[in-house]
Amino acid sequence: MAQGNRMARVAGLVQTTLADILLKESEDKRFHMVTITSVSLAKDMSSAKVFVSVWDETKAKETVAALNNAAKFLRYALAQTKIEMRVIPQLRFVYDDSTERGSRITSLINNALKNTNSENDE
Repeated sequence: MAQGNRMARVAGLVQTTLADILLKESEDKRFHMVTITSVSLAKDMSSAKVFVSVWDETKAKETVAALNNAAKFLRYALAQTKIEMRVIPQLRFVYDDSTERGSRITSLINNALKNTNSENDE
C-alpha cells in the first residue's frame, strides 16, 4: 500500500512540476494551451506516460507531436527542479480525449432528456 501511495505522490509532483515548466519555461506558445490531466509512472519510475488535453482540439495531434519532440528538453528541465529522484523518468506524451468524450456523453444525455420531456408534454 505504501508503494502505491508513494507512486501517486511522485506522479502528482511530476504532473505539477511539468505543468509549471510548460507554462513558465517553454518558448513554444502551443504548450501554454496544454493541460496535463494525469501522469502514469512505470513501477521502476524510469518512464512516465503524460496524458494531456489541448485547448484547440483541431491542433491536438500537432501539439502532442511537438511535446514528444521536446520530451528530452522537458526531462532535463524536470531534472533541474527541486524534484529529488535517482532517475528522472523518460517522458511520453499522450492525448487524453476524456473531456471530449465526457462532453459528448453529456450532450447525448441532455438530448435524450429533452426528447423524453417533449414526449411527456404531448
